[in-house]
Amino acid sequence: MKQRALWSAILLAGLVTAGCGSASESDDDPSSSGESDRLVVWDWKSGEENTAAYFEQAKADFAEQHPDVTVEFVAQPFEQYYALLGTAIQAGEGPDVVLFNGGGQLRDRVDALLPLDDYVADDRERLAGWEAFSQDGAVYAAPLTLQGHPIYYNKALYEQAGLDPESPPATWDDFVADCGTVKSATGAACIALGNKEGYGIEFFLSAMGSAVLTPEEYDAWIAGDRDWSSPHVKQIFELWQAAGDTGLNNEGANSTAMFNDSFAIFQAGDAANMIGLMSDIGHWKDFNEFLGEENVGVMVAPQVNPEATPSLPYDGGIGYAVTNWTSDPDLAADLVRSLTSTDALAAFHADAGAIVSDTTIDVSGAGPAVSTIVSELETGKQALHVALSSQTLELIHILSQQLLSGSVTVDDAVAQLAASDQAG
Repeated sequence: MKQRALWSAILLAGLVTAGCGSASESDDDPSSSGESDRLVVWDWKSGEENTAAYFEQAKADFAEQHPDVTVEFVAQPFEQYYALLGTAIQAGEGPDVVLFNGGGQLRDRVDALLPLDDYVADDRERLAGWEAFSQDGAVYAAPLTLQGHPIYYNKALYEQAGLDPESPPATWDDFVADCGTVKSATGAACIALGNKEGYGIEFFLSAMGSAVLTPEEYDAWIAGDRDWSSPHVKQIFELWQAAGDTGLNNEGANSTAMFNDSFAIFQAGDAANMIGLMSDIGHWKDFNEFLGEENVGVMVAPQVNPEATPSLPYDGGIGYAVTNWTSDPDLAADLVRSLTSTDALAAFHADAGAIVSDTTIDVSGAGPAVSTIVSELETGKQALHVALSSQTLELIHILSQQLLSGSVTVDDAVAQLAASDQAG
């Protein structure tokens, strides 16, 4: 493991900017010079209160195997995380273990990571979500959570509007009609949406994609054979634009932050529906606390195309990887295995509400919303947006805002996305 002057500068920048990084020893301490009795981890989770028990369990598991090794967790600010990590990768030095979102953020950086297949062979059946952390048949990170995009709805608002809260709309036309009924009876918007950063389109694309694309089109998209000129692909973006034009979204969606302003709209009962998350924020546990678990429903995507098969979109959510400059790959890989141990992940689920990757953990006591989500995992498919590169995701963020504002057409948007996707 290397921790030279440039790494110290990167770390200092993260600490000064965010005020949330932490270090147990100073950068000029001899023990931080690259010895194999010390590992450094970068993530954006270790500073959060609701993950404290998870990290304590992971540290305890690792300490049993390596009592003389010091592990230092440095919590970086998420909004700057990949920029800081990119600087470390360019320098070829920095942390030994790093946290990644599944999909493009990891796949764009696999050259800086060690394949973990030999280390995690015994974990393959216990953990789910490996595809999001794999590239060209090799695994580069071990999944902690499963991340997906259920459509949550407020049962109390549906009931107040005279609708059956146990029978959510099955088609898009019914969904729009029910939204009108709820709006008239309660004043609540149809969809809570935050697209200030452009993240809303990721949620919408993945949540609604299986309701529009045929199963063959869906599988081809995931496999990399994406036809952006397909009428069904265009239809997803037309629905996105129409939802804004017809007032289904809350007011000011393009100026509303996804994290956490849009979630607050749903939690306050000011919107009847929300495409949320499965993992440890903007999810069932947060919504249960505000609305009551009996009022938090989960619906399958309302069907748009009769030939489509709506399903829950999900992948591996976040996972830890090992950098290829670490001085002791075996030691770093052991830490990754401790970070995905059953006891640690059980604490992550209990305290943070994550749908964790460990399929042996019992989540039956978490309430009806979780029961519905878990029941859909067997037929669920990978999320559409996770298959895209980080560059294409950056473009889709911009175009999603322009589609809502009316400054770009759907045809122009999909043409730009096709060019970006084909470029790599």
